[in-house]
Amino acid sequence: MAMIGRLSQKLLKSSALIQSRQLSAAVHGEQAAKTWKILSFVVALPGVAVCMVNMYLRAQQHDHGQPEFVPYSHLRIRSKRFPWGDGNHSLFHNPHVNALPDGFEHHDE
Repeated sequence: MAMIGRLSQKLLKSSALIQSRQLSAAVHGEQAAKTWKILSFVVALPGVAVCMVNMYLRAQQHDHGQPEFVPYSHLRIRSKRFPWGDGNHSLFHNPHVNALPDGFEHHDE
């Protein structure tokens, strides 16, 4: 009987030790979450803002004209018509950027 008592005490002590380790991990987890939250607001958000300003300023300096069309034979090959529209425009066609096989579309603006 005494052996069962000692065994049960050892089991209770080990479960208490495991529980105390889990509680200390929870405190550490709260501190880590607080640290990452502060880093997000202090480092990440200003970093994103700086990148946005940088790209905005570069877009203001960029020339938005169409590039010169060069009719390379290996580009814009149409072996069959597209199943939508007039069959010559791709599904996500942008007339300012995407050229047709015979050149860019000309729009009077």
